[in-house]
This record gives sequence, structure tokens and C-alpha cells, in this order.
Amino acid sequence: MDEKKLVEGLKKKQLWAYEVLYDRYARRLGSVVKSYLGVDDIDDVIQETFIKVFKNIKKFKGNSKLSTWLYRIAVNICKDIIAKRKRQNHLLVDFQEGEDQYISEPPATTDVFKEVMDELSFEELMDIIAKLSEEDRLLIKLRDIEGMTYDEIAEILEKPVGTVKSRLHYARKRLRELLEEVEYDV
Repeated sequence: MDEKKLVEGLKKKQLWAYEVLYDRYARRLGSVVKSYLGVDDIDDVIQETFIKVFKNIKKFKGNSKLSTWLYRIAVNICKDIIAKRKRQNHLLVDFQEGEDQYISEPPATTDVFKEVMDELSFEELMDIIAKLSEEDRLLIKLRDIEGMTYDEIAEILEKPVGTVKSRLHYARKRLRELLEEVEYDV
């Protein structure tokens, strides 16, 4: 089903459209949420994201992809939670706490991942990625695991494309350094 038909169905409040949207994006959103907050918040943030989408779908103009809009909403919710926790002086939930229920497939796209997947299990790679900062994890997940374009990531993060490219470059560099520490030649 194409995106335009899905958006029309959502705007008409058709049940099938809500089901398709959830089935298509819940797992991927869960992966992004996990990179920000950890597993404990995945279900709540996904639920809040879809509620906001359903309430505000009439405002969606189609200037970006629906998935980009969804990711931006989820990232903003995550940022709000982080800000609230910092105000309350709570520690963030560890990225790798608990069982990984939302990322079950190994990353398939970039050279960094192609090179290490021969030597590392997916779980080992995710453990190493967990050592990166929140922003580094998110950038690597969006670009290298989810396969999003720089433009989509820039829109989600509300940053210029050049900034996204630069930060992703340094995130990958830090990932390579971590991989070298565990003696995997990248």
C-alpha cells in the first residue's frame, strides 16, 4: 500500500489504516526509542507517538515522508522524557538493559557493519554500540541500521544535513575506536 492511501485512510479515521501504520512502524520506532531511553520506555513512547499521530494526522501536509514525521514525533517525546529526567536528577535507563525484543535482524547496509558482521555476532555489535552516546547511537541506528537518508535524519533531528553528516562521521569514528579496543579490525 502506498503512503498517500495510508495517510488518506488515517485522516478518514479508518481502522485498517491505523492497523497498517502500527504494523509497519511500531518495531522500527521501538528501535529508535531504545537507543534513546532503553527498553523500559519503549511501549510507553510508542503508544504516545501513535496517539499524537492519530490526533494530529490532519496537520500532516505530506512535505516529508510519513515515516520521517513519525520518527520526529518519537524523538521529540524521547527528548522530553530525557529533559524531565535530568530535571529530576534521575539516571537514564541503560541502553542494553533487558532482552532485545525490537532489534532482531543484523544491520545490513553500511561498510562498517558489513566488515564487522563476519567477526561479531549481532548481539556483540549491539553491546558495543550501547557504549556510544545517545546521539551517536541514534545516528548510527537511523542511517546504518534503518537505512534512512541524510535528509530524513536531518528532518527528524531538526538539524542541517551537513551537521548530521559531520556528527555521523564522528559517531562512526568512535564506533571504530570501540571496535578496535575489542580487537576487531575494521
